Amino acid sequence: MNFDDFTINVLKAMAHPVRYKIIKFLYEGPKCVCKLNEEFDFSQANLSQHLRILKDAGILKSEKVGLETHYSLYNEDIKDILQSVEKYVEKLLNNATK
Repeated sequence: MNFDDFTINVLKAMAHPVRYKIIKFLYEGPKCVCKLNEEFDFSQANLSQHLRILKDAGILKSEKVGLETHYSLYNEDIKDILQSVEKYVEKLLNNATK
């Protein structure tokens, strides 16, 4: 996969509504997959698929803690990316109402 393809893959992974919410939920730090299951009303299989897509895109990482799997953001740059987009959207919306 070349650079452009990987960049597109990261952006596509972040753009899905469920995955966007998962990323935001992990802003505060690592969470057990059981906490993700409590927060998001999806089947285990559906949630696992979203987590795998985010992990494959380099957005999340996982760690085994005892019998549990904990997910966290790969690094803080992910927050910066989303916050930049959110600021951009806020400006667009503010300009649209003027």
